[in-house]
Amino acid sequence: MDSTPTIILKPGEADRLVAGHPWIYTGEILRVTKPPEDGDLVQVKDHRQRFLGMGFFNSKSKIHVRMLAPGRIEVNESFFEERIRAALEVRRRYLPQATSFRVVNAESDFLSGLIVDKYEEVLVLQISSLGMDRRKAQITAVLQKIFSPRAILERSDAPSRKFEGLEEVNSILSGEFDRTCFVNLNGLKFETDLREGHKTGMYLDQQANYQAVSNFAKGGQVLDCFSFLGGFGLHAARAGAAHVHLLDQSTQAIEAARRNAAANSLAEKCSFETINVFDWLKANTAVKPHEKVIPRFDLIILDPPSFTRNRASVPDALRGYKEIHLRALKLLKSGGVLATFCCSHHVSAELFQDTLLSAAYDTRKILRRVATYSQSPDHPVIPMIPETEYLKGFAYEIVGG
Repeated sequence: MDSTPTIILKPGEADRLVAGHPWIYTGEILRVTKPPEDGDLVQVKDHRQRFLGMGFFNSKSKIHVRMLAPGRIEVNESFFEERIRAALEVRRRYLPQATSFRVVNAESDFLSGLIVDKYEEVLVLQISSLGMDRRKAQITAVLQKIFSPRAILERSDAPSRKFEGLEEVNSILSGEFDRTCFVNLNGLKFETDLREGHKTGMYLDQQANYQAVSNFAKGGQVLDCFSFLGGFGLHAARAGAAHVHLLDQSTQAIEAARRNAAANSLAEKCSFETINVFDWLKANTAVKPHEKVIPRFDLIILDPPSFTRNRASVPDALRGYKEIHLRALKLLKSGGVLATFCCSHHVSAELFQDTLLSAAYDTRKILRRVATYSQSPDHPVIPMIPETEYLKGFAYEIVGG
């Protein structure tokens, strides 16, 4: 007789799981056959006792079960090796030239709570669930076997770990590593602090978009807002921009972007400014009564951090998005292109576009949409798991007078 603890769902709660969503919340559970230990593997059945799959249990989390498979599985090194190799094959298929990319993207790769990023010869692990945390040694062993990396770091330092009953961790799991490495993205080098940088070191989800947006830069004056390490700005400079001005409020980010420009022999084309982007846009669109703002840029890139972490703050976020678009459009020449991004899951592409078009209406600009963007292929989207799709972007050209 199977001794695995069984989670029985309430009537009507199985459909989402059958469709592929991996999360089971506290309120969806009818009963538990025997109390599992937090972090244990459990089986899940619907209210008619039909088997639905297996996953990790955690009573401390609102997400009581994170599903791993619709069939019966053993979670061991062989399981992780099979899943990670399958995820790696997706990256090799869709980003064949990339040497730095996200290897495992949690729910997108059917490993809820686990992220693995590859920065050249160094791997960075980020764990956000108790079940995965308990199996860290197995995961590390598999990563060693597949990649033979110079080092494996753990950047499980997201505050959300507290909801799983976990402490924040920032450590070296294997190998030797100081702090920084040079990451190759589309043939450009970016100095990256893997111990203290954003997320697991830097943002890999824009890798394909850096290249795509740079196609609008040739011969133009470019403004890169929220530039961070210079991803968009340096790609634009390499693509033939006449000049690129990069803005970020972080002194560390601007200094790193400046070093990156020099390392890629692009410093002469770039200028840098440490400033709050909202303040800069406001100051550069301020005019006296009856005066007009003189457009100065052929390409403006807006890639801000998320303005909202929950649904309640969406209205405030939309006001922020409208403000930066309103002022950016005033600085954009006729025929110029605005490339703009939103990384908040809570703001849909439709809502984001409506906000931008509202700004266009207020500035009396007519826009032609010339490109639509999503996250790079190493951050796969599973449509039945809406949480896997968060990054959206558009490129618009100003048409008419």
